[in-house]
Amino acid sequence: MITEERVSTFINSFDTGNSPFLNELEQFALKTNVPVIRPQMQSFIKLLLAMKQPKRILEVGTAIGFSALLMSEYGPQDCRITTIEKYEKRIPVAKENFKKAGREEQITLLEGDAAQILKKLDGYYDFIFMDAAKGQYIHFLPDILKLMPEGGILISDNVLQDGDVMESRFAVTRRDRTIHSRMREYLYELKHNEALLTDILPIGDGVTVSVKLK
Repeated sequence: MITEERVSTFINSFDTGNSPFLNELEQFALKTNVPVIRPQMQSFIKLLLAMKQPKRILEVGTAIGFSALLMSEYGPQDCRITTIEKYEKRIPVAKENFKKAGREEQITLLEGDAAQILKKLDGYYDFIFMDAAKGQYIHFLPDILKLMPEGGILISDNVLQDGDVMESRFAVTRRDRTIHSRMREYLYELKHNEALLTDILPIGDGVTVSVKLK
C-alpha cells in the first residue's frame, strides 16, 4: 500500500459502500484471492464516471467482473461497456456475474489476448480502464491511443507496484525486473507523450489519469 495505513483507514471510514451484490462479489474475490480494485480506487472511479458521463467504456482486464459491474452501476444508464479477459477460468465466472446482476446486455466480454483484440477494435471509447498484466501496459498503449477521442480518459491502475517502481531495478527481485522497467517506461511515456495530459496519483496502489488532447 502506497499511502500510510492510518490515512487509508481514515479515508475508507467515510465510504458509503456499494450495492449488496457488489459488496458480496467483493468479499468473494477477497476470500478467493482474486484481485479487485481497492476501496479508494472504487470511489475515485465513481467520481470520474460522474464527471465524464461516458457513453462507451473499455476495460482491459475483467477478472470476475467486479470493476465492469461497478462502472455499469455508477456510469450513465445508457453507457455500454466492453471488457477484455484472457484467463479462461475467470471468463465463465465473470459472465455469470454479469447475468446475475442483469447487466449481460450492457457489458460485452471479449475473450482472448488484449494485445490482439485491441488492434481489431474500432470506433472510440471515451473512458478506458487499464487493469491487466502490468508489464503489458506499455505494449497496449499505441492501440489504446487510437481508440481515444479528444477529451477521452485513460485510467491505469496499480502503476506504483507497492512502491517497487520507485526503487532501483537492482532492489527488486530478478523475476520482477522486466515488469519494473516496463512500468517505468510506461509512466515516462504517459507523462511525455504530447497527445496526453497525465497525472500520477498515490491512490490505492498508484493510478494514472490521462486525458487525450487534440
